[in-house]
Amino acid sequence: QVQLVESGGALVQAGGSLRLSCAASERTSNNNRMGWFRQAPGKEREFVAVINWSIGKSYYADSLKGRFTISGDGAKNTVYLQMNGLKAEDTAVYYCAAAPGWGALRANEATYWGQGTQVTVSS
Repeated sequence: QVQLVESGGALVQAGGSLRLSCAASERTSNNNRMGWFRQAPGKEREFVAVINWSIGKSYYADSLKGRFTISGDGAKNTVYLQMNGLKAEDTAVYYCAAAPGWGALRANEATYWGQGTQVTVSS
């Protein structure tokens, strides 16, 4: 059972930056893909970005390309989400997710979820 622990959520002003971290208890074929989703109040959970450990490739939601960057540290089993130019509409609970396989990531493919970390952007 892989456990995911997120950190880094905070209150930040619009235009600011934040880096989220997600540490996995181990790295196996079951969490070859590790990434982020977010869920704002009253909205569905949406895909943000994912990294594929085995092929070193990342995928992003089109609307977030250029502002958000996902990266990983294999030695620490940790993925990061660097968020720049934050906007009020980025306010959400950000969830780390992991799944086997390759490619982008849909929520129903995720095998493991973190507990979520709150990001609030004040305008």
